[in-house]
Amino acid sequence: MSKFAVFASGGKQYKVAVGDRLRLEKLDCQDGAEITFAEVLLLGGDTDKEVKVGKPLIKGAQVKAKVIKAEQKDKKLVIFKMKAKKRSKVKKGHRQRYTELEITALA
Repeated sequence: MSKFAVFASGGKQYKVAVGDRLRLEKLDCQDGAEITFAEVLLLGGDTDKEVKVGKPLIKGAQVKAKVIKAEQKDKKLVIFKMKAKKRSKVKKGHRQRYTELEITALA
């Protein structure tokens, strides 16, 4: 096990290590930009003694990331609702926007 962190963004929590790539809900940024997340909830290390747990956040801890692709669209989800014997049908579609990041540092 190597160093890792758990941070919050967009109402969700993500467990990451340096070099990880992940998709977050759309962030307002450009390709190649550096982003810093200050809402770090947990920092982990090689042993149990190196784990730091925030109450609720760890002061001074940051997760730094580089934007690989800003504002991409995911595959289309089809939402289909039907009520049997009522001739009622509703079909909707949704494409979630996301930002792809690569984690560069845990500080």
